[in-house]
Amino acid sequence: LFCIALAATGGRRQCRAGWVDPDSPEEALTTTSHYAGDTREYELVFSDEFEQDGRSFEDGADPRWTAIDKNDYTNEALHFYRPQNVQTTNGVMNISTILKENKYKAFDEKKLKYYADAKHIQSGMIQGWNKFCMTGGIIEFSAKLPGDPKTGGLWPALWMLGNLARATFVGSSNFIWPYSYNQCDESNRHSQQISACSKVGHYGMKPGVGRGSPEIDILEAMMGSPEKLPNTNITRPYFSTSLQIAPGLEKNRPNLGKLPKKGHWYEGLEYGSNNTQLNPFFYGVTLEHKPKQFTYQSDAISANTHLTNDFFEHHRKYRVEWEPPYVDGTGGYVKWFLEGKFLYGIKGDSLGLTKTEIPSEPMYLLMNTAVASSWGFPKPCPDGCDCECYECGNPECSCGLPEGFCDNLPAFFEIDYVRVYQAKGDSKHILGCSTKHRPTSKFIQGHKKDYMNMEEGQKVPLHAIQRGGGFCSQNSDCGFPVKGKCASTRCVCEEDYTGPKCLSHAGFDDNPPPTEELSVDWLLPSPVFAAIFTFALLAFLVFVGITAFHKRRQDSYDQLTTLSDAVNGELVKMMQQQGSGGGSYQQSSGSGGFNPMEEGTQKTVTYCMIDGRLLDE
Repeated sequence: LFCIALAATGGRRQCRAGWVDPDSPEEALTTTSHYAGDTREYELVFSDEFEQDGRSFEDGADPRWTAIDKNDYTNEALHFYRPQNVQTTNGVMNISTILKENKYKAFDEKKLKYYADAKHIQSGMIQGWNKFCMTGGIIEFSAKLPGDPKTGGLWPALWMLGNLARATFVGSSNFIWPYSYNQCDESNRHSQQISACSKVGHYGMKPGVGRGSPEIDILEAMMGSPEKLPNTNITRPYFSTSLQIAPGLEKNRPNLGKLPKKGHWYEGLEYGSNNTQLNPFFYGVTLEHKPKQFTYQSDAISANTHLTNDFFEHHRKYRVEWEPPYVDGTGGYVKWFLEGKFLYGIKGDSLGLTKTEIPSEPMYLLMNTAVASSWGFPKPCPDGCDCECYECGNPECSCGLPEGFCDNLPAFFEIDYVRVYQAKGDSKHILGCSTKHRPTSKFIQGHKKDYMNMEEGQKVPLHAIQRGGGFCSQNSDCGFPVKGKCASTRCVCEEDYTGPKCLSHAGFDDNPPPTEELSVDWLLPSPVFAAIFTFALLAFLVFVGITAFHKRRQDSYDQLTTLSDAVNGELVKMMQQQGSGGGSYQQSSGSGGFNPMEEGTQKTVTYCMIDGRLLDE
């Protein structure tokens, strides 16, 4: 990491560290842990200050982020994500949530048919999937929450996810999310796609190592009226901080809305003050699949912290400090902080109940505002309301919406910056989305259809970053004089900048991992198998030799053919060529002979197992 000040830029720093934004201030280059037990020195390894207005984040436009363009069909979502809802304005990343209709193709689980449907809310999600990932470190956001704190329905979130799953692309998360488990347990072997029980490694992964995509939630804000809630002193508005992992507890689970009994939940959890308490409203989800052995439980080890109006009026600092476990899976922790004050912590020792681990997967960052009937909407459904309609302006839908929800839009979630730090010289703190001990690239390449929206014609999970070429009418459109210039109505980028209009710093890994090509792993035969194969081959050669010898002896005794014999012989050849009989496997015509797809022959049938609720639009 090195940055130099150049007089030509008015003293502004120019960083050549791969992922560090040149706009990051000098005082942000290093930090210290807020945890008293950690005295290491931390250096900035990634940042985005969002100072440049006008950046675009559609697929292929930015090296750090992708604003997705698709329907979200998770968590009873009522929104459609569009890239135009993510913009940089006035020095912040602005995620807007608006009233706008988007039509899409939905799936009827009962009739097993697609039908036309529409969503009436449009919002934004930006994610760093397969671009920038880290294993361990300190992640800090400065953000201002959207909307009215006393009006429910919005779901702003800052979070992290293991790179083996891509958020909202549920084909990639099936049997992957949110596993953080490296034990061989036959009861979980079907539900954990990459199991420690596997004796052979595939897609560049080591055998006997369980893999998955755990989730760390830095902020999930719940707004609404401030009445008292059951079994907690925390009232709305509040935000949740969570670690989501699998496998979860199968039996004696806590009841929603109630505190867990001793021994029925994770113990040794740390709380900073009475303003943060265990979250009794979310203990995880059951992911149901057929057949039953593919169903599994996830756990959300979560806490809630009360928010004041100030968090909706000013930018505030949300931080998580993540220490990965040792190689044997022990140790490690996740600790959350708000404005420098400790909120909540989970140590590796607290996960013994399920033998799960603090995450060791490379994880990426996400920012979004969702709207879902499962978050801040009336539950249970009010009397006389079917809660099947959520369209503002439609009188038939008003009963299922939170009070004041429609007047709360448009709403704007502002992120002032995101910064990532790692401890100097610590081998557990690693950059990269596919690392030596936790590779992901071959697996993603081998399952790439799970990571893209094929119904919309997407052919690759991520497009290459477009460098220049955006339309311009003047130099300032292209970030002149530092980032690019306008030439013949098209932007031309300077060395360290990219994107259609050259407005993004060209992020890259300083020490990228070696390129991984998808290849076939050949298994070496055991000595016993090799001996059997050699004996069988010799026996076959002896048999062929004896047969050829007898054939030559028979030919030597054949008499000269007569004319009738010759005619009959030619007739036989004609019949064989026409496929009217004989035993040839290389028939010139389609009739007769051996057809592997005809009745009576064994057919290979491929079965696709899928949870109908998770189908893409």
